[in-house]
Amino acid sequence: MREPSEPAPLLTVSALTARIRRQLEREFGEIIVEGELSNFVAHASGHWYFTLKDAQSQIRCACWKGTNYRIQFRPQNGLQVICRGRVTVYAPKGDYQLTVEAMSPVGVGSQQLAFERLKAKLAAEGLFATERKRPLPLLPRRIGIVTSPTGAAIQDILNVLRRRNDGVSVLLYPAQVEGVDAAASVAAGIRWFSQRADPDCSVDALIVGRGGGSAESLWAFNTEEVARAIADSSVPVISAVGHEIDVTIADFVADLRAPTPSAAAEMVAARRADLRALIQKQAAALGSAMRIRLLEAQRAAERLARRPAFDDARARLRDALQRCDELALAAQSAMRERLRASDRRLERAVSRLAHYPWAPRLQVCQAETSELEASLATALQARLASHRGRASQALARLDALSPLRVLARGYALAERPDGRLIRSIGDVQPGEAFSVRLADGYLRGRAEAVTPLPQPERLRDHS
Repeated sequence: MREPSEPAPLLTVSALTARIRRQLEREFGEIIVEGELSNFVAHASGHWYFTLKDAQSQIRCACWKGTNYRIQFRPQNGLQVICRGRVTVYAPKGDYQLTVEAMSPVGVGSQQLAFERLKAKLAAEGLFATERKRPLPLLPRRIGIVTSPTGAAIQDILNVLRRRNDGVSVLLYPAQVEGVDAAASVAAGIRWFSQRADPDCSVDALIVGRGGGSAESLWAFNTEEVARAIADSSVPVISAVGHEIDVTIADFVADLRAPTPSAAAEMVAARRADLRALIQKQAAALGSAMRIRLLEAQRAAERLARRPAFDDARARLRDALQRCDELALAAQSAMRERLRASDRRLERAVSRLAHYPWAPRLQVCQAETSELEASLATALQARLASHRGRASQALARLDALSPLRVLARGYALAERPDGRLIRSIGDVQPGEAFSVRLADGYLRGRAEAVTPLPQPERLRDHS
């Protein structure tokens, strides 16, 4: 114990919160609380958040997705409930809260309440309608069965089929019909038969059921998962659950209800003699052994999970999950605000555009454009006339300098056969061919003699 003179230890907020959480969880352990539900939120992540309150106080609660699927009714604000769970601390905000592991309404049996609500929901969707019911085949070749391979129901069905029909074969889907995983197992068996395209595995009718038992034992056949699997089945389904007094949701959805599994076998195998297919006992024993091993492994894992070393990790995980839910809600709110702001900006822009004087502005632009077109046409005509005059003058000067104009005045050009001009008498030898180019053609000939012209005398200077 710390002496009075010793200074208090320095703690971070996170360390202090962790110590408080451990102290609360160690002090209270598992508790049961009764109160009124309020502020119930079913988050998109699957977790539930709500408040339990009475006349004087309230406490925040969280029920995780991995837990709330076992609660057999839908919580509603104002409902009086009993919750079982553990007190803990949500570290990011430093709030203490109750982590709910089980919940039941006060005054009404939770299973009966869940039964009535699911029944009303599916009836409203038309899943019980008579026009959805399909008739059974008159002479089925193969029958599918979804039930426990070790229960009394399969034995009753096989005994009846063996006695009444020797031309029908049986395919069994070994399902778990009692316990937490029973609904998923039965629904998986129905879907397996419904999705078979292989002729060796297709069936003409399907029996789904089990022997009698308590309401809790039959609860898998009162779940929405099994009901929707029966409604979606591609083959007719006979519901054969418990005894004649037992009524389940599966009975309402199925194409035909049998009071017992034996009665279902009689319905599907009417006017036939015996059963030709038997269930192998080794497969049943193996299935039972595997379930026992899995149960032992599950219990061992649960014992390990309850060790104190995992408490902080589970608490941090729960805090992280709750924090993620809060951030998701905040992001959704921010996104909605951004969208509303964008809508307001768009409306303002549309309003400004609607009041802008487009028509007068367009008329002014059209008038300015017409004036510019006229000015451009005038400038182009003047520039074209100027260039045409300059071109005519250049052609005249070029024509005056052309050698052809000189030839037209009586001059001629003497050329050698290779095209070179003859500029002097020394360029031609006697007998050599030459041509004379005139203004209108050529004269060709040969030089007979080369005679130089006399040189004019130079004027002498007389002084």
